[in-house]
Amino acid sequence: MNIPAELKYTKDHEWVKIDGSTAIVGITEFAQGELGDIVYVDVTTAGQELEQHAVFGTVEAVKTVSDLFLPVGGKIIEFNKSLETAPEKVNSDPYGEGWMIKVTIKNTAEVNGLLSADQYKELIGK
Repeated sequence: MNIPAELKYTKDHEWVKIDGSTAIVGITEFAQGELGDIVYVDVTTAGQELEQHAVFGTVEAVKTVSDLFLPVGGKIIEFNKSLETAPEKVNSDPYGEGWMIKVTIKNTAEVNGLLSADQYKELIGK
């Protein structure tokens, strides 16, 4: 299972790539595997400022719908629009083309509370 060491993770199975004051967010390979074939990604919060842990959207798979939780508070500045027509990118490339949102980080101290790759591996038993 791919769990890139340079990323941060949440207990809710989101990954976070920090790029200056911007966080790029998606769901982990583990999460997409548990969900199964993803058929729809719904993010209607672009342009909004949300607190850490707020629901920023949902991901719909063949067997379930799951909420997406914001790993760090801030303003959602971009949604990966390619997911509107190709949600399967979340399954095929969760850490690349399957990214979901970009957020301007409001409080950088929240990044320190995220899990490292090793901590995430322990959480999922890998």
